[in-house]
Amino acid sequence: MRHQLFIDGRFVDAASGETLATLNPHDNTPIVEVAMAGREDIDRAVAAAQRAYPAWSRTAAADRGRILLKLADLIEANAEELARLESLDTGHPLRDSRALDVPRTAACFRYFGGMADKFQGETIPVEAGFLNYTLREPVGVVGQVVPWNFPLMFTSWKMAPALAAGNTIVMKPAEITPLTSLKIAELMAHAGMPAGVVNVVPGLGNVAGQTIAEHEGIAKVAFTGSTATGRRVVQASAGNLKKVQLELGGKGANIVFDDANLAAAVNGSAWAIFHNQGQACIAGSRLVLHERIADAFLEKFIALARSIKLGNPLDATTEMGPLTSRQHRDRVLGYVDVARDQGGQVLCGGKPPADPSLAAGCYVEPTVVRTRDFRDRVAQEEVFGPFVTVMTFKDDDEALQIANGTDYGLGGGLWTRDLQRAHRIAREMKSGMVWINSYKRVNPGSPFGGVGQSGYGREMGFDAMREYTQVKSVWVNVDAQIPPWYSR
Repeated sequence: MRHQLFIDGRFVDAASGETLATLNPHDNTPIVEVAMAGREDIDRAVAAAQRAYPAWSRTAAADRGRILLKLADLIEANAEELARLESLDTGHPLRDSRALDVPRTAACFRYFGGMADKFQGETIPVEAGFLNYTLREPVGVVGQVVPWNFPLMFTSWKMAPALAAGNTIVMKPAEITPLTSLKIAELMAHAGMPAGVVNVVPGLGNVAGQTIAEHEGIAKVAFTGSTATGRRVVQASAGNLKKVQLELGGKGANIVFDDANLAAAVNGSAWAIFHNQGQACIAGSRLVLHERIADAFLEKFIALARSIKLGNPLDATTEMGPLTSRQHRDRVLGYVDVARDQGGQVLCGGKPPADPSLAAGCYVEPTVVRTRDFRDRVAQEEVFGPFVTVMTFKDDDEALQIANGTDYGLGGGLWTRDLQRAHRIAREMKSGMVWINSYKRVNPGSPFGGVGQSGYGREMGFDAMREYTQVKSVWVNVDAQIPPWYSR
């Protein structure tokens, strides 16, 4: 497996020689030592991206697209290796990596490979005698920082539209989960990506990430991660007023009305919070139940939560793996104490599993907490684990008050058979995405992003191509008769 930096088409050691062990969260044993990029390495990567930019930005869009389509084919050809590597490095259950992470990654590169020569400008009706048209031009060198929760998939979400639009890239994967991003860099070289177009530089956020956000040679930074770090990215970007795109935290409200299909809502709500151990910014981490069905719902929901099979993520029968790091596991468990301190009731979970074979890993049981008030900390702060907070409501207005009662606004969902209610609640929810009678559906063609403290800008679809381009307006005097302004 690759464990060096990828700069200017080659795998190279960090200038400092510094490395960091990436650990298997199942038992916290080292997998491999990975090179850690410092400021000098980021400078080298930016310089390589700047050299590659003129040729890549002028490459025919269809030719750029063909490379991305070839990469999608290579991802599918190497699917099992990528799935196992992702599960080993992150703790994703292998069944998730096989069925979701790898196919979604290939689909995203394929979508934007097809998009590359279909993203076009406009002609604008202006005054007589003039032709006015717009060009969509790449912004230049783009810095991209991806998180540790879905490193493989987010690599495609960030890279694919940026490359289709003609930008070059300096990407920093999370230092604790860099392995599949480095494998994608290797596959890109095999797909025919020119040297310097893509540079992958694992490193610490306060060193490599900070340097990317500040760098004068980077025209845009796209960041996925915590809201607190997103604020620091904005501050660091001020030097050259670079374009900023932020996909930050979430505290998704998942509302179940009294007319919902209960069986579908129970299963969908479990998927919303327990998939990937709850380590998802769009997780349905606030379960908002109508008081008439709350007890019946929780009886089924808690039974399902207790039945989820925890285990080694490389076991194909495992349904929930470990959290991705010991530090994060301890943070999640800390919120159990916070809930109890504020009068919350732990209905299930709230501790590591008793199985001694899992004791060395970063495991947390599926946890359901009933809170007294929607303003309590566990109903406001992003836990980012298999931890769901339960609240009840009497009517639609109270459901909306709870749903909109946080600073976040990324994703949310609702379960009802009432079509009018579904559309009305979806309209009134302060959220970049809303799912009706489902949760956590994503597609390369559908815009993904939030409002409020969840950030701004959008991944995926035509909106992502707009994020990675800038508009140039061109005016042509065809036959306009312009009288002289100075009549002499």
